[in-house]
Amino acid sequence: MPSESPTRSQPVPTTRFPRSLFKEDVSERYREILEAAAALFAERGYLATSVRDIGERVGLLGGSLYHHIKSKDALFIAIHDAALQAAGDLIEQEIAAYAEPWRRLEVACIALLEIQLDPNSLTMPLMNDFRAVPEEVRQHLVAKRDTFEQIFVTLIAELPLDPRLDRKLYRLLLLNLLNSVVAWYRKGPLSPADIGRQIVLIFRHEITSGSR
Repeated sequence: MPSESPTRSQPVPTTRFPRSLFKEDVSERYREILEAAAALFAERGYLATSVRDIGERVGLLGGSLYHHIKSKDALFIAIHDAALQAAGDLIEQEIAAYAEPWRRLEVACIALLEIQLDPNSLTMPLMNDFRAVPEEVRQHLVAKRDTFEQIFVTLIAELPLDPRLDRKLYRLLLLNLLNSVVAWYRKGPLSPADIGRQIVLIFRHEITSGSR
């Protein structure tokens, strides 16, 4: 996902934090806190969510809550990183079944759109808070997103693109477009998969005899 995030979308419904999002074992109490924080960040955004709000949702106040967490920033980072890691793992799993470069890119774009356009997704609300978080948190998020984007760096490196195209610019434009779909998408004749296919079709600029 690109470092520049799209305009904040409408709040998503409260959703239960997926148990598969964390690979390591965590206590049930900490998981309850993660679920509450994730839902509040998705509903209200980073700035409008306080540690007190999170504590009230799980029935913990003051020192009792800080016994389980370091800070609001640490919670946001943990949830953001887990959501992004889960998205990356899913995309890697989906593309592993294919060898043809354009098909792999198409599958990756479809998977990303289906994650983002899921009304219960945590990914886009967290991405939209990029500019709201403190600078030190933002630096961490940028590093994590750079790691995530390596999936698309590799996919685009495999494409038989017209040599006149700058692959970094190609990637930035593609990801910016994919991340902006959530701002205008409404259920209709085109599904997220249909939109993903159309985007790749538009971006399909292969080597031709006149492109040398």
